[in-house]
Amino acid sequence: MNCKNAISQISNYLEDELDEGLRQMLNSHLTNCNHCHAVFDTTRKTIELYCDGRVFSLPEEVRTRLHEALRRKLQTRS
Repeated sequence: MNCKNAISQISNYLEDELDEGLRQMLNSHLTNCNHCHAVFDTTRKTIELYCDGRVFSLPEEVRTRLHEALRRKLQTRS
């Protein structure tokens, strides 16, 4: 299994929609590929947070940095 295939199967894995063979192949890939494991872990955590429904307040410093980064990104696109 390559990274492209692994990434495309992450949601199916998390929704328990993979057959056992494909699930084992993906598990093996995730064990050996730090990049795909990070994508998998981040996706899983994002879904958990989203489904939890709680709203988190960002600290003012983080909010300011985020807004500045978004402004810079929008300016470079213009």
